[in-house]
Amino acid sequence: MALGVYVHVPFCIRKCLYCSFTSYPVNRELTETYLTALAREINMYGSALSHTERAVSSVFVGGGTPSCLPVAGLKAIFDQLGSSFLFLPGCEITVEVNPGTVDDVYLNGLLEAGVNRLSIGVQSLQDHLLDELGRIHKAGQALDAVNLARKAGFRNLNLDFIFGIPGQTGAAWAATLGGALALAPEHVSVYGLQIEENTPLARAVASGQTTPCPEELELGMYLAAIDSLTQNGYEHYEISNFARPGRQCAHNLVYWQNRPYLGLGPAAHSFFRGERFANETSVARYSQKLCREEYPVETREKITPETEMAETMFLGLRLLQGVDLNMFYHRFGRRAEVVYRREIAGLVKEGLVEFAGERLRLTARGLPLANRVFGEFV
Repeated sequence: MALGVYVHVPFCIRKCLYCSFTSYPVNRELTETYLTALAREINMYGSALSHTERAVSSVFVGGGTPSCLPVAGLKAIFDQLGSSFLFLPGCEITVEVNPGTVDDVYLNGLLEAGVNRLSIGVQSLQDHLLDELGRIHKAGQALDAVNLARKAGFRNLNLDFIFGIPGQTGAAWAATLGGALALAPEHVSVYGLQIEENTPLARAVASGQTTPCPEELELGMYLAAIDSLTQNGYEHYEISNFARPGRQCAHNLVYWQNRPYLGLGPAAHSFFRGERFANETSVARYSQKLCREEYPVETREKITPETEMAETMFLGLRLLQGVDLNMFYHRFGRRAEVVYRREIAGLVKEGLVEFAGERLRLTARGLPLANRVFGEFV
């Protein structure tokens, strides 16, 4: 089974107020340490894996802000990956970019490096809401980034947007959705803002300086996104994701179908050879282990068949088409309808899931209550 490869770039020009991911202020010395260590990690895996295990169906470079690296640094990463792994025909290669960090030269450089998909973190098309999130770019820069990407030759763009921002109105969200449609991306991701612990936004909410978006309004924004995007030719294929026909994100499907993936870089997570493991979050510790020719793993967990079955259920239910029950049987030798008889019966009775041929999927009622459904399989 082909691998998905994730590369974590743990640097940002400035961390957003809502972000809880591992990232550090970018600087030249730390970047060089990271790139040297990452090359070692890529080579170690390339040398250790069998020919079959080195087959890669997708690469996703995320962060942090990958586009705060020099384009030569990203090209070096792809060169290392290309020499250590086997990119299958049609391999999807995505890089996340912040609109405030790219220009035409940079985007042309990414295309020349082999990148065939961009994920642009637009988040909002209103400047005051971008300020609320602590983003470094303005709406105009997001529009410019999309236009420059098209001019460079990119034919597969994802745009990320956030709803439920403090101070955001339904009208503002509708305007952002209209702006998104005008940009005509191949893929759109919409995420409800999560107020994560130990972030500046969480502290602002706790102190009363910021008022969270009311749940009812946030739900209305989510439903408005579904209506707007599906009525304009996008398939709602995952809870938060919409795509033109044939443009689903191949890399994220690896996660949602609970297939193996390898995470490279500080704080990257992997699911491989029946284990889940996470790398050191500190760039220094990550680099030191690799200098000693050790894998930079901080935590490791053996995944039991029971855990893998449960994860296959709740991850698969994120997809609008749901869990393929025959695939589940072929993978585990057991019927999901039997293993989870009680849980499924209860959810069907509540109207949260339904059988559709040989699939189990969320209902329209279950979609906004997905976490309630997933909890039955944890």
